[in-house]
Amino acid sequence: MKKYFQTYRGLNQSIYIIFIAQIINSTGAFVYPFLTLFLTNKLGYSAARAGTYVMIASIASVPGMFLGAKLADSFGRKKIYLISASLAALMLIPPAFLGTSKIIIYFLIMFNVFIGAVNPAFTAMVSDLTRGEERKKAFSLLYLGWNVGYAIGPMIAGFLFNHYLPLIFLGDALTTLIALVLIAVRVPETKDIVENTNDEELPELERAESGSIFRVLLKRPAIIFFSLLMVFYRLVYAQSTFALPLQMNEIFGSHGPAYYGMNASFNALVVVVFTVFVTGLTVKNRPLINITLAGTLFAVGFGMVYYINALPLFFLATFIWTIGEILEATNVNVYIAAHAPVSHRARFNTIFMFLSGAGFAFAPKLAGIFIEFYPLRMIWLASFWIMVGTVVLLLGFKVITEKKGREGRKNIS
Repeated sequence: MKKYFQTYRGLNQSIYIIFIAQIINSTGAFVYPFLTLFLTNKLGYSAARAGTYVMIASIASVPGMFLGAKLADSFGRKKIYLISASLAALMLIPPAFLGTSKIIIYFLIMFNVFIGAVNPAFTAMVSDLTRGEERKKAFSLLYLGWNVGYAIGPMIAGFLFNHYLPLIFLGDALTTLIALVLIAVRVPETKDIVENTNDEELPELERAESGSIFRVLLKRPAIIFFSLLMVFYRLVYAQSTFALPLQMNEIFGSHGPAYYGMNASFNALVVVVFTVFVTGLTVKNRPLINITLAGTLFAVGFGMVYYINALPLFFLATFIWTIGEILEATNVNVYIAAHAPVSHRARFNTIFMFLSGAGFAFAPKLAGIFIEFYPLRMIWLASFWIMVGTVVLLLGFKVITEKKGREGRKNIS
């Protein structure tokens, strides 16, 4: 046990501050896990229409991502993070006082716009503070921090949902503001660290480049193809927040929201307990190996939901795909950071988030349409085959990129 926890020793002090902020922020992550049920149970929308609104909210993050990334690369990661996170938190306050008014949807869309600007700045901040194998440990620790809080948050929200709905919005806003104050006080502007680093100290693919994002990106086509494959990972994973609550609602009736909240908290609990062990066991693996294994576990975990009706089996399925989630979440950003020049780091993160996030954005709409024509259970068989196909493509991508890497090293020598 001591050996595994030593994995996180020796990181930049700011990483530990961000870790604490992640715990605070995720403890109050009440709104998004219950967005589908809010739109269907409280506002009375069908699954298809709810899927449309969730998709619109997800798409709304796109302009925020691109603008936030450009500003983060130009003016500073921390500055843009603080401004965007503050505005996002403010968007959650009016819905607490609007009951079941349809106007709430517009505030949630604006919330996603500002959250879109937060993500590339945050990821670039962490990448600036770390290098090499240390980066994988840092992303693993922060992912663990998010889930420490998330193990509690959805369970609380599940019991607040029916009787104290306004507290879901106010709690989410308050914890976001507390977390950003901590970062404002204790974390420096990381863009300054990057600008004071000699290019020769950085790996070749991370060295600063001039020119537009498109010019630099075209030199790295592997990032584009990798991001496109991640579309399908997100497409399947998104069903954990869209189709899964509907499935549990269909099976367990009025107990569905509470059981789903328990399942979501169990997902986070598995992350809390097993992230250290999974990271310790796989930290030496190349990111693509871990991401391929993650896809295999997604196929098994989500695919088995087609066959089950008992609550303990939902927990078993969640355990399987959560181990895959740990592997995917702790390796994807490492792979992107290793292929992104520091001068375009936030924008590279945005391109990845945009392409891979398309799967998450369109998943609710596609799932809603699918449910209109097929039984809800069939979505889990579709998820299984999507992941099988994606894993095969990722294995081929890994073989080709490694072969090109070996040929490049031969030519240099």
